Amino acid sequence: MKKRTFLKTSSTLLAGSLFAPWTACKQSSAPQEEAPVRTNWAGNLTYSTNQLHQPTSVEALQELVLKSEKVRALGSRHCFNRIADSRYSQISLDALPALMEADPAAGTVSTGAALRYGQLCPYLHKQGLAIHNLASLPHISVAGACATGTHGSGVHNGNLSTAVTGMELVRADGELVQLSAATHPTIFPGAVVHLGALGIVTRLQLKVQPAFQMRQMVYQFLPESQLEAHFDQIMSAGYSVSLFTDWQSDTVNQVWIKERLEETRPEAPASEFFGAKLATRNLHPIVELSAENCTEQMGVPGPWYERLPHFRMNFTPSSGKELQTEFFVPQERAVEALAAMRALHREVADLLLISEIRTVAADQLWLSPAYGRPSVAIHFTWKQDRQALDRILPKIESALAPFDMRPHWGKIFGVPAEVLASRYEKMADFRALMKEYDPNGKFKNEFLESVMA
Repeated sequence: MKKRTFLKTSSTLLAGSLFAPWTACKQSSAPQEEAPVRTNWAGNLTYSTNQLHQPTSVEALQELVLKSEKVRALGSRHCFNRIADSRYSQISLDALPALMEADPAAGTVSTGAALRYGQLCPYLHKQGLAIHNLASLPHISVAGACATGTHGSGVHNGNLSTAVTGMELVRADGELVQLSAATHPTIFPGAVVHLGALGIVTRLQLKVQPAFQMRQMVYQFLPESQLEAHFDQIMSAGYSVSLFTDWQSDTVNQVWIKERLEETRPEAPASEFFGAKLATRNLHPIVELSAENCTEQMGVPGPWYERLPHFRMNFTPSSGKELQTEFFVPQERAVEALAAMRALHREVADLLLISEIRTVAADQLWLSPAYGRPSVAIHFTWKQDRQALDRILPKIESALAPFDMRPHWGKIFGVPAEVLASRYEKMADFRALMKEYDPNGKFKNEFLESVMA
């Protein structure tokens, strides 16, 4: 395949550009879905409109955007707040061709925005390629994950949006434009984690690397004293490391270590890890649940895309009846932040299903929760009781406020816009970029109004 690059300037796509083969066939929009009730994956919110458009071509999408008064893109519906909601209309890209095109010579893959990671990754692996990291679920869409700063783990691994080197989107005026790190170095860092505020992304170009093998080990009952004394060493013990805790004892429930294999016959896993014991069977993060839908553990080697997520693509990870919150703090203050959370163990006991602690490398993407600092993400999976969560959430946010915590854009949080602006030094620049790409607020919704001071 011939190497191709992005256009030098933002413009309507021309023949011969990177994505031209995917937009050549002109089709009409699929019939508009008008279901009386539509919810997100967790079922904790119902969308405010029954107007869901599903264009079958980029041209049809452009026409829809141009004639719409207000519209929001709807991805795989894995967000727990109203970031994708609209009182007017939503657009799903699921009916667009799910095309993928790898360029090994350039070290990139171009992919449709609606594609799920669980669809993209097997294709890449067959090409001998891999993405640097994956989130817990492979069921999420590539565009949605990158737009919200979704992440995996690893002290050297940036969030999923750090793989983006180029993007194609439809602006408010219906124009199809391309941006890349090479041709738009000034604004590109602001466009990648965009919260759906700049337009509707149709294609992404991602960095790839040679495919690799991994294995996954799980250890149980890591003493809190060891975590406090050796936090950085523990979190860097593998390519990707996750801690699972319910905050109810002086041990961390589980340590998941995902190790990259450079040899075909690695040494047997150690039986002990900082006082934690090697599990003797596959485990779910919530130990009472079946591990059937979890990725393979017990040190069994396998492809990168079958070890980096916690859950398998072919299984639904849970019933979805849950709520999620997540907050990022500087890694250098992680031990203090975790101590602040442990002090709330009685407050969270009845509502919490499990917490996960991960590391995310620093990046320069304006609205990334890891912007400018190596970060630790403290994640909470809650029982679906919003009234109880509303009582607990302010206490958690208050406890983490001294660490300049930043919330995950797709989870539930109550941090006001003026506080967010103080924690994101490029927020004013992003608002200016919004004004340039969407001067009349076509893509704005109540969520964006609430987080942009």
